[in-house]
Amino acid sequence: MFNGKSILITGGTGSFGKKYVRTLLERYQPRRLVVLSRDELKQYEMQQTFNAPCMRYFIGDVRDGDRLMQAMQGIDYVIHAAALKQVPAAEYNPMECIKTNIHGAENVIRAAIANGVEKVIALSTDKAASPNNLYGATKLCSDKLFVAANNMTGGQKTRFSVVRYGNVVGSRGSVVPLFKKKAAEGADHLPITHPEMTRFWITLQQGVDFVLKNFSRMYGGEIFVPKIPSVRLTDLASAYAPNTPVKVIGIRPGEKMHEVMCPADDAHLTLEFADHYVICPTIKFYDADDDYRENALGEKGQPVPEGFEYQSGTNPDVLTVEAILQLDAEQ
Repeated sequence: MFNGKSILITGGTGSFGKKYVRTLLERYQPRRLVVLSRDELKQYEMQQTFNAPCMRYFIGDVRDGDRLMQAMQGIDYVIHAAALKQVPAAEYNPMECIKTNIHGAENVIRAAIANGVEKVIALSTDKAASPNNLYGATKLCSDKLFVAANNMTGGQKTRFSVVRYGNVVGSRGSVVPLFKKKAAEGADHLPITHPEMTRFWITLQQGVDFVLKNFSRMYGGEIFVPKIPSVRLTDLASAYAPNTPVKVIGIRPGEKMHEVMCPADDAHLTLEFADHYVICPTIKFYDADDDYRENALGEKGQPVPEGFEYQSGTNPDVLTVEAILQLDAEQ
């Protein structure tokens, strides 16, 4: 569905954006592939690898609504990946996080509707489910904005959905590069926040493939959640530095012991499919009456039990040390 189409990705110079661009160029023949981000150095470095004739690099910030209006002219599909993501940084710089993650989301929505974009998928995070930190709270607000945006289109074709998933293996700012660096330097210990902490775990390629498929699945208004494994922080430490002791440094500001992707409070809205969950919108859309139990690809889902919660600490699919290393090798 991406052949001959124009696609824009906000925050496109990040880990996800680069993998997304690589995948699109390998599998499809897009007419235009636009990377929008605010860092000229990262764009310059990315251009050394991704310089196909269809590529376009736009300097811009999602906080700038006028720039987004201009960038989305002639665009068919948008992937909104731009965000301020560091939990402690958001706690100390709350207004900056709000400007990017909430006001930026509103700007993306307005620009997409004004330019008649066909489909928009916004990337979310497990931290948006029952949030206890500012980053998660801003992403929950962003999720709500993108779901409600389906009622703002004024009869136009633009549709919005959300993809929510967990920690990405090896992405910038994740614990894996830190553990690898410490191990390479011969550190006498690895810092972990709590020995019982767990996280959902997904590779960049798995995340990209999930987003790609959901462009075909979506009606608009869904929050798509992949079925993915969990990891224990202690197992991560054992995988990357098996002979190095760990030192518990305490939970950082705004961190959880375990992450949730489908909260129990949303169980009455949640459908289970073969390889993913869908959280249906809490509101009705004036121009649509979609039955989310069967998606646009014909895949069928079933309601989850009352009180169901998809949480990293109770997830039955937990990666072993060997499986962690195998996933890392596939990156």
